[in-house]
Amino acid sequence: MRVIAGTYRSRVLGAPKGLATRPTSDRLRETLFNVIAARVPDARFADLYAGSGAVGIEAISRGAAEVFFAEKNAAALTAIRGNLRTLGIAGGFQVEAGGTAPLLKRLSGKPLDVVFLDPPYEEAEEYRKTLTTLGDAGNELVNTDSLVIAEHTRKQTLLDRYGVLQRTRTLLQGDAALSFYAMDTAD
Repeated sequence: MRVIAGTYRSRVLGAPKGLATRPTSDRLRETLFNVIAARVPDARFADLYAGSGAVGIEAISRGAAEVFFAEKNAAALTAIRGNLRTLGIAGGFQVEAGGTAPLLKRLSGKPLDVVFLDPPYEEAEEYRKTLTTLGDAGNELVNTDSLVIAEHTRKQTLLDRYGVLQRTRTLLQGDAALSFYAMDTAD
């Protein structure tokens, strides 16, 4: 795995050994960032179920102002911290070792510009819980300018709507899919 573009372009990233995490492929990461490129500079960016941290590090490399990594797997946390240290990234990020739910609770009331979530594909309930939390208008984690992206297997069906979040686009690549959600302002 490598950083695709920006300040840390072409730098190698480490990933945890074993099958507990499934890093987003370089190709899918490149596709993702081609779509969201204009939103990343100066963004508040959340990398939920961060694994190696490759997506959040890509956001830092491309100029995100703040990146929030949420991960609870010990090996993955070691990989995230190791990647940040190896690249010499000393600030502009926070790592939440308790996982996604504690991070979202702590950030409630502070809108995020881009939220990327990539739970283990087999944990369908994590998608539902996280997208439902993000779509709850009361938490103010997203606003009309926010974008929420869920990486999932193309065979997995996500709802078109979670609270105030409406799916606006699905991108398919190999066995993976990216579902894009934005706040529905029609309500």
